[in-house]
Amino acid sequence: MKLWLLAVGQRMPRWVDEAYADYAKRLPPETPLLLKEIKAEARSSSISAEAVMEREAQRIEAAVPAGARLVTLDERGQRLTTAALAEALQHWRQEGRDVALVIGGADGLAPRLKQKADTLLRLSDLTLPHGLVRVLLAEQLYRAHSLLSGHPYHRA
Repeated sequence: MKLWLLAVGQRMPRWVDEAYADYAKRLPPETPLLLKEIKAEARSSSISAEAVMEREAQRIEAAVPAGARLVTLDERGQRLTTAALAEALQHWRQEGRDVALVIGGADGLAPRLKQKADTLLRLSDLTLPHGLVRVLLAEQLYRAHSLLSGHPYHRA
């Protein structure tokens, strides 16, 4: 099973790329975390936020691996503890399908993409910068893996 992080936006600050890469490389070879950056739609006064989200949704859908479980990050998504994320990760591994975790653009995700999702996930009640979300998600996936492995990285 592969974990795919599909993130709208390119050219993150170096610290984001380095921190993300550090956590991604800690995951085991049988469950790699792979980043696919999705080109953000150019924003202008002549295009609505809905049109921007729709164009980005088309790019996201094209990047989702065939048969993958779709997990979209959304402010109205399910709140999970680290232990619950570990349980979800275990379930995904048993299911055997790749998992596509989607971070939308500045305007969010098109409603139809969220409706298609197998899971809506909320990382925080706070509004977080997109680059930090990449790092936080990678760290939490590593922490969930560590918990499943009995590693002392997780402390209850």
